[in-house]
Amino acid sequence: MRRHSLDSTAIASAGYDAATAVLQLEFTSGEVYRYFAVPPSVHRALRAAESAGNFFRERIRDVYPSEHVR
Repeated sequence: MRRHSLDSTAIASAGYDAATAVLQLEFTSGEVYRYFAVPPSVHRALRAAESAGNFFRERIRDVYPSEHVR
């Protein structure tokens, strides 16, 4: 999945697959997670957020099922 860089101290990059509704995030620590059943609007809002880290904590982290990739 192709990811795009984010201007964030917490999240290095984000990628989204609309066909499967999977959001993939690479954190600045190097860890990568996939989040499932994420609507496209949430991905767009994450990319547009003033603080991607805060948006993640408030609207993604404990909302969508996830798996640790690496």
